[in-house]
Amino acid sequence: MTSGLRTVLAAAAALTLTGALAGTAHATPPDGVSAVILSRTTIGDMDYVLREITIAPGGSTGWHYHDGTLYAIFRQGQLFHYDANCEQDGAGGPGTPIVERAGSGNVHVERNLGTEPQILDVLYVLPAGSPLSEDAPNPGCPFE
Repeated sequence: MTSGLRTVLAAAAALTLTGALAGTAHATPPDGVSAVILSRTTIGDMDYVLREITIAPGGSTGWHYHDGTLYAIFRQGQLFHYDANCEQDGAGGPGTPIVERAGSGNVHVERNLGTEPQILDVLYVLPAGSPLSEDAPNPGCPFE
C-alpha cells in the first residue's frame, strides 16, 4: 500500500478504536473469507469501518452490494472483481485501488483465482447502522 493511502486509512481508523462489529451481514455464499475490524467510528449519520479482509485461494466473497461506498487497496494477491454483467471490472496486484459504489444496482463479487491469499485493506463509508454488505443472488453468471 502506498504510504499516502495508508496514512489516509490510518487517519480514518484513528478517529476511534472500538470492539468487533456484531451482526455483520455476509455475502451469499462467502467461501474462504476472513476479516478483522481494525477500527470503527460513527460521525454524524455515517459509519466508518476499517477492515482487513483475507480471501483464500479458490475463495469468493459471494454476490453482494453495499449501502455506502467502499475504498480498498490490495496488499497481496491478484484482483479478480466482477460486476453484475459477469464482466471483470477490476484487475491488478498489490497496490491496486478499488472503489465499490453504493446500492443494489452495484452487485459484485471478488473471486480469488490466484494461488496465494488476497489481502485487502477496506474503508467502508456507510449510513449509520447499515450492515457491511447486503446479500444478493447470482445475477446469472456461470460462476459464484
